[in-house]
Amino acid sequence: MSRKAPGQHFLLSTAARTLSLAKVLRMSDDEAFDTFKAIRWASTEGEPFCPRCGCVKIYQLNDNRRFKCAACLHKFSVTSGTIFASRKLAIRDILAAIAIFVNGAKGYAALHLSRDLDCQYKTAFVMLHKLREALGAAQQAQTLDGEVEVDGAYFGGYVKPANRKEDRIDRRLAENQTGKRRVVVIMRERKGQSLPFVTTSEAAAVPTIIATVAPGSTVYADEASSWDALHAKFLTKRINHSEAYSTPEACTNMAESFFSRIRRAEVGTHHHIAGRYLQAYANEMAWREDNRRVSNGAQYLMATGAALAHPVSRVWKGYWQRSARVA
Repeated sequence: MSRKAPGQHFLLSTAARTLSLAKVLRMSDDEAFDTFKAIRWASTEGEPFCPRCGCVKIYQLNDNRRFKCAACLHKFSVTSGTIFASRKLAIRDILAAIAIFVNGAKGYAALHLSRDLDCQYKTAFVMLHKLREALGAAQQAQTLDGEVEVDGAYFGGYVKPANRKEDRIDRRLAENQTGKRRVVVIMRERKGQSLPFVTTSEAAAVPTIIATVAPGSTVYADEASSWDALHAKFLTKRINHSEAYSTPEACTNMAESFFSRIRRAEVGTHHHIAGRYLQAYANEMAWREDNRRVSNGAQYLMATGAALAHPVSRVWKGYWQRSARVA
């Protein structure tokens, strides 16, 4: 039986709401621990195995829910070797943070999360970036094919306008920019996946596009001269945006939809995104856009599974104890 009324938007239907934050927050420590086990070791139906040697003969220790491998004697916990390694938060709070994160349609600010969980802003900031890293890792490994839309948009580099009219400058000109602007280039399969990456200009993105999009694909782009080099590798269809947003032959509306989402997140949720974190936020918004027709419960399992399958972060582990090492 369908849970979506005819003509009803998916996000308004009961099919989109399969996650209860209240239920997550009411979990006992044992229930949260069992949930983590079930998601991390889904292939063995929640039965742990050694992350070092793969042995399935495991002893459970009494000290703080740890395990010991019978073969190599390695001691580990349910978060050892994952992006949540060396955690300070309780497992239930981590699950609650993930649930809150996936429910944020336009993203979720670290300041809000710190208030929700009653933790330091630093803790919430790193937690959210670890989730973005885990979600983005799978995206960067994929190859796109078929019909692919390509477009770029500038972010950052804001110049505050002068008060007096005679002192104002045209902030659109390159000589009046701060030098901090970055271009987010999106490659998006029609009815498929989205792959964003950050460059200094659209022209600098061409080699990455050629390496990522499968030969023989049809690439849709606007009339910017940066994309002329794509003609030699792909069947390209171009749209002149000064005349129309779309035509029966070509459009980049799906790429523009991604930019709409990331700009709403920047303006309405985060208010400012530093250039060195732009790739992480772009990855998050691509994941949200690709899974916008997936229930929040399924998104919750996807995000938790991605985090528990991701190794210890070389960027965010110990981030506040030393200078930032952001790739």
